[in-house]
Amino acid sequence: MKFGVVVFPGSNCDHDAFYAVEHALGQQASFLWHASADLEDCDVIILPGGFAYGDYLRTGAIARFAPIMASVRDFAARGGLVLGICNGFQILLESGLLKGAMLRNRNLKFICKMMHLRVENVDTPFTNALRPGQVLDIPIAHAEGNYYADVATLHKLESRRQVVFRYCQSDGKLADDANANGSVNFIAGITNRAGNVMGMMPHPERACDALLGSTDGRYIFQSLINAVAGGRAPAKAFAEAPPR
Repeated sequence: MKFGVVVFPGSNCDHDAFYAVEHALGQQASFLWHASADLEDCDVIILPGGFAYGDYLRTGAIARFAPIMASVRDFAARGGLVLGICNGFQILLESGLLKGAMLRNRNLKFICKMMHLRVENVDTPFTNALRPGQVLDIPIAHAEGNYYADVATLHKLESRRQVVFRYCQSDGKLADDANANGSVNFIAGITNRAGNVMGMMPHPERACDALLGSTDGRYIFQSLINAVAGGRAPAKAFAEAPPR
């Protein structure tokens, strides 16, 4: 299968994602330039971390207008798999492909550290290789990773099982000191209602090599491989609702 890694001016995790796909997972990867509309027949699109367009105005606010994003939106509307990591998550929110917004971390500082994530839903194309309640060690690196949504949106996300990952302690328990950025409901990753678009602030591509301290990020990429190959992916979800 083929992964497409979108490159915006200011992306700095594009090569990390490319390495994870090609070297850790043994799959084909291709860089997709922000000014192009061609997704090159990729099976999965990755919006990587970084500072797209310098994060001027707001994180992801300019990137949403990049020519390639029109193609990404069409791809998602057809059920295509889209993964937004860190800045990519912020871009998905600004583009309306996911609900909610990102605020400054509650300590108003950039945070770069390993975090524990609890798996909330394994019935997605991004998590089918995981176990319910499994705790992953995956790093974060952001200043605006404090996920926020209004009460009505949160209710929909929770009731529809769109919350995929939560920040937690090593034993899986939720505690305020485990939620470094202050995200509402400890949310670290969500999907759209259809289940084919996911955004997460932690960096799975930086947890695919034992030299980096964890290989837990491989589960996310392996899940996508399973989904494209016809593994445990919720095919019914793609027909239940539009991608927003």
